[in-house]
Amino acid sequence: MMLKTGGAAAAIAIAFMAAASSPAFAQDAVTCGTDRTIDIAEFTWPSAAVLAHIHAKVLDAGFDCNVEIVTGDTVPTTSSMVTRGSPAVAPELWTSTVQEQWDAAVSDGTTVALGDAISDGTVEGWFIPRYTQEANPEITSAETAIANPQVFADPEDSSKGRLYTCPPGWGCELATGALFEAYDMEENWNLFSPGSGGALDASIARAFTREEPILFYYWGPTAILGKFDAVALDMGEIKPEVYACNTNPDCDEPAGITAYPSSPAIVGAAAWLPEEAPAIAEYFSKVGLTNAEISELLVYGDENQADAEATAVNFLKTKEDVWTGWVPAEVADKVRASLS
Repeated sequence: MMLKTGGAAAAIAIAFMAAASSPAFAQDAVTCGTDRTIDIAEFTWPSAAVLAHIHAKVLDAGFDCNVEIVTGDTVPTTSSMVTRGSPAVAPELWTSTVQEQWDAAVSDGTTVALGDAISDGTVEGWFIPRYTQEANPEITSAETAIANPQVFADPEDSSKGRLYTCPPGWGCELATGALFEAYDMEENWNLFSPGSGGALDASIARAFTREEPILFYYWGPTAILGKFDAVALDMGEIKPEVYACNTNPDCDEPAGITAYPSSPAIVGAAAWLPEEAPAIAEYFSKVGLTNAEISELLVYGDENQADAEATAVNFLKTKEDVWTGWVPAEVADKVRASLS
């Protein structure tokens, strides 16, 4: 994945690479490099929350950094990082919903992309259970699902179908609402807001457990897509300009039809981090996980009712073959010791 960089950001990258190639850097790699608190944004969806805790534990125990986990979400975290340099790190930043602001900040040298959070890209769209598609083989796309509201009847209003949308406050809420409007679904469908990510998960899990039809917005990697056999519907062509307008509350154009783009999910950081703590920047350049790897760790959390911190600890204990490749041996030893 190619990420846009501006002059200041490029200078940071060059300085970082030069530091990484020097003998002094290798000697200092086991120290944090900054006395500042490295605040890590814990976003509201499970994968981002778990990644925040994984990285916080490695930085705290392995690099002796002052670390704080802070509550965050895509839009407010990006704005705060740009204007205040805090939080220092967003470990799973989906840039598609803040693309213009993010690109401008990178170009201005206030933020920097340290690497990929999800190495094989994100998944986003409308899904149905495979058993529903097998019973209704004509439903392969958003259009064919919309043409069959009776298959996905709203339990509170059986005269209409129900589309489960994105939780309130997330960028995908705007995108899904715009598509609902663009597809002229108001007459035969209800757009149902679950109220939270947990409530959306519960609705999906209940439908799959009962083998009931459900049409729902979702994204990956997630425990839900790792646990249940869901089929992504064909959403048609990706139209970046349309999607940008659909997700911009100030856009005056009418909502348009577009597929959800596969958003780059990056490790975003305030520009001061690689300047003051090059060892930490190098660490974050290596931490990308695949969809399958993240889904696997999230299934553990789901099946064991483990919170983000406990799920992170399980990952560090059971996936040493993965994370020890991110750090020097001395750092790995210190992380292991902290887990015992």
